[in-house]
Amino acid sequence: MLRNDAEAGISVRELDSIAIVGAGRLGTALAAALGAAGIAVRGPLGREAARRGGDGLGRSDGAAPDPPIVLLCVPDAEIASAAAAVREGPLVGHCSGATGLAPLAPHEAFSLHPLMTVPAGAPPTVFAGAGCAVDGSTGRALDVAEQLAAALGMRATRVLEEDRAAYHAAASIASNFLVTLEGAAERLAATAGVDRALLAPLVRAAVDNWAESGAGQALTGPIARGDEGTVARQRAAVAERTPDLLALFDALTGATRALAAT
Repeated sequence: MLRNDAEAGISVRELDSIAIVGAGRLGTALAAALGAAGIAVRGPLGREAARRGGDGLGRSDGAAPDPPIVLLCVPDAEIASAAAAVREGPLVGHCSGATGLAPLAPHEAFSLHPLMTVPAGAPPTVFAGAGCAVDGSTGRALDVAEQLAAALGMRATRVLEEDRAAYHAAASIASNFLVTLEGAAERLAATAGVDRALLAPLVRAAVDNWAESGAGQALTGPIARGDEGTVARQRAAVAERTPDLLALFDALTGATRALAAT
């Protein structure tokens, strides 16, 4: 059973059944992972299927009983309309990192955002060990989000509505922008006949060092050493071979100098 919130007088039914709306990569992966954790999963349902009464989620009466939890794995702009298609009763959650709980009104609401990239065909273990941002409009809803995260092997942390945009921006920098940066490194390396496979161990070591010690301690290279002559030669090479990357190089050089000075 989920824990009781005695102060609020909340008693939560067993976490044994969930409907997932959204049959993209995330919805498909969550359905597989929750099923593997022993939770009965309906779906992932497409948006139109979820609206039909026979699935127990639409506005008309259906033969199938309503699941106690509905999790929306839809684009941010579609959360409100998807929530409106669920009749009142179940707890309703979304998987957006940047969005608060308001689009889920009037449902008792929660959010569950895995801090993990989910490729197509990901195994049910894809979420194990990842972080997870959660929130809830009630103690019961927050409890459900934390229990779902635990079932998936994730470490939950509550991120409040006013912090969602900053949290999600940080996640984008750590993941999306890192990939963009490595793409730039790959392009420049290719002009010297160096394949990205040779850069990959360096990238992994740098990320591991950052995770272990923080950015200041993990920083290496010519800027950290104060070797401005080497930095100038690097800049000239970038300007000659990939001039469209020069502004990015200059911005990162400035940011790295500031980090080295701390």
